[in-house]
Amino acid sequence: MNDRAETPAISRRAQSDRLKERIYLAFVALAVVLALGSHEVTAADALTTLAVTTLGTLLAVLVADVISHMIMTERTMTRGEFAHAVFASFGALSAVAVPVVALLIALIGWWSTTIALRVSAAGLILSLVVIGFAGIRRVPMTWWQRLLALGAEAVVGLAVVGLQTLAHG
Repeated sequence: MNDRAETPAISRRAQSDRLKERIYLAFVALAVVLALGSHEVTAADALTTLAVTTLGTLLAVLVADVISHMIMTERTMTRGEFAHAVFASFGALSAVAVPVVALLIALIGWWSTTIALRVSAAGLILSLVVIGFAGIRRVPMTWWQRLLALGAEAVVGLAVVGLQTLAHG
């Protein structure tokens, strides 16, 4: 296979990896934001909890990628492969932009922490749909298949909300 034939597949793999990590981090952040919403927390405590959870999640994903690569290839990663893994993992930080901004607004006193956490949850569910759309926009599907796929992702996000409500309600 020549380089031109491999480039689109590599690009699709890189895009897929980045989107996968964003979706994963958005679900983790959604669970954290919902759990925080069931407790009396300050904006600073919520922001710290979200930051620690985000960093821990991204490091865990990176370690899992490194280990699974060694198992699959029976070798360590090259510099390029490691850079790809780091970029895919830490590139997911954009998934938590809405909750970070909402909690910073609460931290300066423009919103209550409760409002910031509600905005965060809504923003994360919306971002899951946007991330999903970014992932499937070039896949040959009919409009109703896209709607079904994105709707399913939104339903799973709402299910997380329901489960967290049951667990912490």
